[in-house]
Amino acid sequence: MTDIDEAVDWRGQVISCGTCAHAALHAAGRCRLKHACVNDRYARRIDRFFTWNPGLANGHVRHPHFEVRAIAAKHADIFLLPPMLDDPEEAVRWNAVRRLPRRYALRLRDDPHREVRIRVAALLEEADLIPMVRDSDYYVRLMVARRVGPGLLARMIDDKEPEVRRLVAARAPVEWLIRMVADADASVRHEVSKRLPGDLLARLKRDPDWRVRFEVATRLPVAQLADLARDEDILVREMVASRLSRTSMLEPPMLEVVP
Repeated sequence: MTDIDEAVDWRGQVISCGTCAHAALHAAGRCRLKHACVNDRYARRIDRFFTWNPGLANGHVRHPHFEVRAIAAKHADIFLLPPMLDDPEEAVRWNAVRRLPRRYALRLRDDPHREVRIRVAALLEEADLIPMVRDSDYYVRLMVARRVGPGLLARMIDDKEPEVRRLVAARAPVEWLIRMVADADASVRHEVSKRLPGDLLARLKRDPDWRVRFEVATRLPVAQLADLARDEDILVREMVASRLSRTSMLEPPMLEVVP
């Protein structure tokens, strides 16, 4: 057991500045125990060490502690980074690829770790995202859906994850939304109802979810609202009553015909 105030390395061993290979840096004020130390187990202290001494990063890209390698990758010469794409730790691979030309990110589209694939999806151009449309992780697909244009969005209309389909419904061209009015998930249909043109909203008047019917009642042409006035949900009925009332107030009064 070490004292709670002692600085320890990633193996749990007490750090000694006297035996450190960077003792000269300590004397020069370029590192500080429990604050800026490459041997510390805490990433923030390692990061601060390389911020103070970026020129030393090259010598640590093969360090046995993954935190040191990952942070060194943020400062090391770029020609040292490609081999780090094969590092067993995802943090190292990501910190390396984010500094390399985008073509290197193609190698990580099938990375075994979802966090790497999510971040890679944020780097790539649309054409390079095609293989990721069917990624096994829903959040990767969600990132893809945020970035691609109509052509690729069409492939995601039937995605198995409702959150992905909801984003598709929010971004897809309006003319495609009719394909999503019968989606199995109410949140997706609700997103569709917010964008579907008024003349097509009638298809959702009998939707089982009150939020969808409420949106329909908000935007459906007044002439088609009558049957929603008897909706089972009070909020839907109140919206219909409010719209019908406003319409009646705007109608010109009937002129009495004097014989």
